[in-house]
Amino acid sequence: MSKKDGDFSDRVYWIVSQIPFGCVSTYGQIATYAGSARAARAVGNLMRQSLKNGQEVPWHRVINSRGGISSKGDTERAELQRRLLTAEGVEFGANQCCELDRFRWTPQEVFWDG
Repeated sequence: MSKKDGDFSDRVYWIVSQIPFGCVSTYGQIATYAGSARAARAVGNLMRQSLKNGQEVPWHRVINSRGGISSKGDTERAELQRRLLTAEGVEFGANQCCELDRFRWTPQEVFWDG
């Protein structure tokens, strides 16, 4: 599958499944990679739904543009996300954000060919 195949949600789930262990990506990045740069909120909704609908994707590796975890009132999920990321070696500073320059996944350009 390439980023051009399937509907938006299929593309998002496929792209998120490519994020390596110990790396993160932002909602906006995933939206852009999926072909809808302004759909960051839709990516967030898909990540929340992935737990409920049985999608086996590393949803916890998708964070906000500041490098933080967006809880949307679900503190239990936010705590789980932080635990999962910390277990993968992603470090959070006193501001509750990770250093995106250090942990952000940036796929090679060849990844998007085809």
